Amino acid sequence: MDLDLSPKLAQKSFSTEGGSYYAWSASELCMLKEAKVGAAKLVLEKNGFALPSYSDSAKVAYVIQGKGRVGFVLPEATSEKVTNIKKGDAIAVPFGAVTWWFNDSEPELAILFLGDTSKAHKLGEFTDFPITGVGSTFNGFSTEFVSRAWDLKEEDVKKLLSSQTERKIIRVNDGVLLPEATSDSSGLAFNCEEATLDVDIKGGGKVVVLTGAQLPLLNEVGLGADLVRIEGVAMCSPGFSSDSAFQVTYILRGSGRVQVVGVDGKRVLEIRVKAGFLFIVPRFFVVSKIADGDGMDWFSIITTPQPVFSHLAGKTSVWKALSPQVLQTAFNVSPDMEKLFRSKRTKDAIFFPPSN
Repeated sequence: MDLDLSPKLAQKSFSTEGGSYYAWSASELCMLKEAKVGAAKLVLEKNGFALPSYSDSAKVAYVIQGKGRVGFVLPEATSEKVTNIKKGDAIAVPFGAVTWWFNDSEPELAILFLGDTSKAHKLGEFTDFPITGVGSTFNGFSTEFVSRAWDLKEEDVKKLLSSQTERKIIRVNDGVLLPEATSDSSGLAFNCEEATLDVDIKGGGKVVVLTGAQLPLLNEVGLGADLVRIEGVAMCSPGFSSDSAFQVTYILRGSGRVQVVGVDGKRVLEIRVKAGFLFIVPRFFVVSKIADGDGMDWFSIITTPQPVFSHLAGKTSVWKALSPQVLQTAFNVSPDMEKLFRSKRTKDAIFFPPSN
């Protein structure tokens, strides 16, 4: 069966005065279900507040734009932790964590969510469970049950549950004080844009690989992630995940071309992508990208905590490891042609600057 790998933009799920929630649907982007991952985007206007909720999926959040705060109550924790977040921050949200998100000053705070839906109610989609507001968990219980649980009179329960008339996202009034960052919040967010580079090739591109060492909660999420920037007209070497992982890629900035080759050497995707597009590369399929003139940035998750990639071009490619005799025989070419092939790309790895 042919898989549709076409990149898609998120569709707005709902909107309030405080902000909007966008999601990629597994019915429109079928690879979400195939990879068992979900993708969504939260956009908060100034003073926008995403009400406390938990999810059926472990996620990695990435701040696309703006700054604000996020509050955590982790499983079995007795108090919340609050940390400031800004553009470039990655935040790991494990199963069972109750979180809230707040934009206290910026015109807009945009947060991308990518995560594992293998245990979710719907493969390829997140299901969130708000604990306050319209549609919240406690609005579903009878007044008797809630009053017993909270040790409140039933009339007080009715007042408490009916006061919040919004769903998931609200706008708080000026002057409302929400918690500031707590002293024990270190390690909840990691800024990929300010991190030490794992790969830095002049004129080619840069990579920051996100691991549990930088973001401890990532170990509980069970995903790998990276931030990649390639310069104008530079190329990302054709490569594949050699440990049976899917690559889920969101284009942050710029534009460029993408080609993906699958089984039997069939090119299964050839398309131009731009900021806001999301696409997924199947296991063992080979992908390559070439940026347009302004370059291109993307944030990816990989469905394994310690991803391993193999490249098919450049000094670290498998071709450089194979013996001349094997290359000559495999390509069915003369020794001179094999030497010409081997003499190229002896210094460049992963990213290739444009030719002069």
